[in-house]
Amino acid sequence: MRYGPLAPDPGLPVLPELAAVLAAASGGTRPEPPGGGPALREAARGYWDRRGLHGTAAGIAAAPGAQPLLLALIGAHGGDVLMPRPCPAAWMPQARLLGRPAYHVPTPAECGGVPDPYALLETVRRIRAEGGRPKLLLLSVADDPTATVAPPELVREACEAAIGEGLHIVSDETWRDTVHRPRDTVLLSPAEMCPDDVTVLADLSGALTPAPWPVAVARFPDTPRAAVRHARTLDVLTALGALVAGPVAHAAAHALDEPEAVRDRIRRAAALQADIASAAHRAVLGAGALARPPQAGRHLYADLGPLRPRLAELGVTDSMELEEYLTDRLGAPAPGGHRFGDELGALRVRLGTGPLLGTTARQRAEALAAERPLELPHVARALDRFAAVLGALR
Repeated sequence: MRYGPLAPDPGLPVLPELAAVLAAASGGTRPEPPGGGPALREAARGYWDRRGLHGTAAGIAAAPGAQPLLLALIGAHGGDVLMPRPCPAAWMPQARLLGRPAYHVPTPAECGGVPDPYALLETVRRIRAEGGRPKLLLLSVADDPTATVAPPELVREACEAAIGEGLHIVSDETWRDTVHRPRDTVLLSPAEMCPDDVTVLADLSGALTPAPWPVAVARFPDTPRAAVRHARTLDVLTALGALVAGPVAHAAAHALDEPEAVRDRIRRAAALQADIASAAHRAVLGAGALARPPQAGRHLYADLGPLRPRLAELGVTDSMELEEYLTDRLGAPAPGGHRFGDELGALRVRLGTGPLLGTTARQRAEALAAERPLELPHVARALDRFAAVLGALR
């Protein structure tokens, strides 16, 4: 419980073009200023502009990873924090570090990442009745841990409910470029509907840069109030010394500009994860467990509740024990649902798909290049082992 799980491993080699940009900038000695330098902020502005979220580079802030940036964003807002259940493992700790009361709100049956609008309203009223000050809602339309994409109508209803109650929204869109089938899936950013009331956050390790190069960016609304919060966010980042490393900033700006090599990697990686995640989902269902069909990311969120009798025979009665059991047998991290705010007694677990791509850089590169990755011998063996571990629980 002391150390939270990392984001799901992509299992893919570093894009050579990005590595070259990073290496070329490695001799620089000037640090990036708090919130990022002009080139990084302009690249982030252009990235969002191409997605219909228009603004200026002055409304961008960057940090070395999503955690310090979210901490600064929460610190820039007063009041209590609300978030869906389940939610990314890092969210609740950020609020706790700042001493902010934080509350989970149930999600609807069809997806995670966005709270049920009626449950949200009830939670806000209950908090206020108890003397609380709900002010901030965190959500993610393409979600970790559930790997689902929230339907646009649900996003609209949840945002209208939140804003109607005076909440500001932080929309974590780290996984928006990992949508498995973008032509069949509509992803609607809350900032498209409510531009004055939504701050957008994105950790570039979701789809653009390798996880060991920590960088995240936030886009603030173009309003006087947001300008004040932007300044407060920079104050927190300055106090933390949370500065993006110069070479990483150069590589991140290049990735945010989305040259053809980066766009191609995004497309190939999403298609690969679509195939692998679908196969893993079939294995989960075949074992008698439950899981929503994965739509984004490189993971899926399984409910092994139907397998509780067999798991109890093996000494597994909660998600902490389930995490230990599956991590040992799968040979890869399998964080339990308690990490994401779910009840400890619920037998839920996040299963990453990155380890199924291979154990060597060569195997993972082969999977990325293959037209039919499921037919590769090493991928087929990995999926067979994955299915066998789960099948033994029937």
